[in-house]
Amino acid sequence: MKKIVTTILLLVFFIAFSQQKTIDQKVDALLKQMTIEEKIGQLNQYTGNNQATGPITINPNKEAEIKGGLIGSMLNVIGTKYTRQYQDLAMQSRLKIPLLFGQDVIHGFKTTFPIPLAEAASWDMEAIGLSARIAATEASASGIHWTFAPMVDITRDPRWGRVMEGAGEDTYLGSKIAFARVKGFQANLGDVNSVMACVKHFVGYGAAVGGRDYNSVDMSERMLWETYLPPFKAALDAGAATFMNSFNDLNGVPATGNKYLQRDILKGKWNFQGFVVSDWGSIGEMVTHGNVKDNKEAALLAITAGSDMDMESNAYRYNLANLVQEGKVSISLIDDAVKRILRKKFELGLFDDPYKYSNSKREEKELNNPSHHKIARDVAAKCVVLLKNENNLLPLSKAIKKIAFIGPLVKEHKQNMGFWAVELPGLDYDKHVVSQWDGLQNKVGKNTQLLYAKGCEIDGVNKDGFAEAVAVANQADIVILSIGERGDMSGEAKSRSNIHIPGVQEELVKAIQATGKPVVVLINAGRPLIFNDIADSVPAILYTWWLGTEAGNAIADVLFGDVNPSAKLPMTFPREEGQLPIYYNHFSTGRPAPNEMATNYVSAYIDLKNSPRFPFGYGLSYTAFDYSNLKLSKNKMSNSDTIEVSFNLTNQGKVAGDEVVQLYLRDKVGSVVRPIIELKDFQKIHLNVGETKVVKFVIDNQKLSFYNQQLEYKSEPSDFDLMIGSSSADIRLRDKFELVN
Repeated sequence: MKKIVTTILLLVFFIAFSQQKTIDQKVDALLKQMTIEEKIGQLNQYTGNNQATGPITINPNKEAEIKGGLIGSMLNVIGTKYTRQYQDLAMQSRLKIPLLFGQDVIHGFKTTFPIPLAEAASWDMEAIGLSARIAATEASASGIHWTFAPMVDITRDPRWGRVMEGAGEDTYLGSKIAFARVKGFQANLGDVNSVMACVKHFVGYGAAVGGRDYNSVDMSERMLWETYLPPFKAALDAGAATFMNSFNDLNGVPATGNKYLQRDILKGKWNFQGFVVSDWGSIGEMVTHGNVKDNKEAALLAITAGSDMDMESNAYRYNLANLVQEGKVSISLIDDAVKRILRKKFELGLFDDPYKYSNSKREEKELNNPSHHKIARDVAAKCVVLLKNENNLLPLSKAIKKIAFIGPLVKEHKQNMGFWAVELPGLDYDKHVVSQWDGLQNKVGKNTQLLYAKGCEIDGVNKDGFAEAVAVANQADIVILSIGERGDMSGEAKSRSNIHIPGVQEELVKAIQATGKPVVVLINAGRPLIFNDIADSVPAILYTWWLGTEAGNAIADVLFGDVNPSAKLPMTFPREEGQLPIYYNHFSTGRPAPNEMATNYVSAYIDLKNSPRFPFGYGLSYTAFDYSNLKLSKNKMSNSDTIEVSFNLTNQGKVAGDEVVQLYLRDKVGSVVRPIIELKDFQKIHLNVGETKVVKFVIDNQKLSFYNQQLEYKSEPSDFDLMIGSSSADIRLRDKFELVN
């Protein structure tokens, strides 16, 4: 029997190897037939005529260039009708090399899921992967081969608008989410329901100085390896097909032309076999950076550094051939880039069937699949964070007779989609997206009277609507206020120096509170906002982010307890902008403040607490969880050993619920300073009322390792504090152990 199994395994391996070899042979054979112009064409990406995701560019020769084999990929071409039309043009080229169609499918396609930062708050890898899977299914049914996602930039400054597109501040959590999203998008790459992932932005973009988009980044090499690179490596380990470089310079070298990042790390040390695409126009933007004098030098620097495809700058299109003829660029560099791109086209099956992803019947079916809305509702509810719930005001009773639903976001539809939502031509968003008003109506039916007042706009200073809002509140048994940002206030090029809730919305909350009615506040946003007065005085707060197509239904599910909130914050919420950047896993410094009141010659503000308003990992539930009986299998381990950690988790409340239990470590002494606390593992545990489960973690050498001054990833003998809790600031169980040689 063993012989048979071994033979089968060898046969499977041989077939897989032969297929890969066949693709490589096909790529090599095709490459030999290509002119230098056709090769460079494969490295050239243009936008279509749909809504652009960068500066608008006009190219009247686009169709002729496709027919001439001078374009390898297009973005912003949505729908099987249009992808088929462009692919028809490519099939008129000499070698009939199919086009790749890319699109920013960031959090859903037609079915819009919560923004990625909201999904990160779920700490639910299965839900996050399923969200990406549905997005891939819909996008691929509309002719898309390739999504420019996931964004895996670690972000510690919520002034940066693109925080909404990532997984937050923590490297460990961000790495887990990066892996899950790539697996969700790609599944079995080449299957018609999958799309290629594009991991972005390589690398350091989330550390833009001042939280200002496209700005410089300056950090130590050790910080790069310890904090910012790991999520990219996790995405690569998940099989990511492509990477996108970032707009920023890193330590003075634009990432697009940074050989250390692309050739030395990504394609060298990590052996990445896919291809790298520039961000929109970023090759040409190196001229503006001041790193090169013109597009010709930019093309030379980018191709040498390892950027394979030029998105929308035309630097390769008009300069690479001359650079080869002048002997400044080796043809081997061009060939390597072309082979990487062609290999993906073969793997997707586009040479066998260029129209594989342009089936209008499948498009109609998948874009109108009711199960996708059901999944979107479930995922969205898992992303709602309960920040405050005094006297168990929530969940609401369905027996309430009158509810006043007040605020500028109550009846909004499209706002719930947030930034980076795919806008499909002709789609009626008032019917497609469930508003919060509609969601509440769907929930309470005719048993409860809903009263409405807008109160004010999202921004601006007009308070004319306050009086009506107060009058409506006075008629109700309870008031729900829906406030926050507009959907387009967070996202690319949406950096804000002031991240307080805009306009007079907080004043509206005060006016409603003055009625004496119980108040629940929903905060809709794409980033952590500052709302100190609300946090201090309002009894119940739900952070609802931007939840997508099923936002209204999902929020109603949480408000009335059909879903018990379980989400935890993936980013630290500051008290004021002066604390930024702020994150939980900082260093101690030589003069740490011993408490919140200490300010004299310690690392502290004299006018503000050091602590955040809401810490990383924080989020409440409608039930209560008890942590007890912590046990370690041993208190001393070697670097080839492991320690098993176990404890009891009990649901002591009155409803079933999910708890995200978090394991943190502190390395007490290291050759380089270690953070005061680091997330090293977590689990999401479901418990029925009164149920107890034994939760287990394993601590191994990987969890104890870090990058030392020589950039070696290894552990060092030390004492460790072990902490298990409900957030980074709510530690329920503690113990110690020692790592020895």
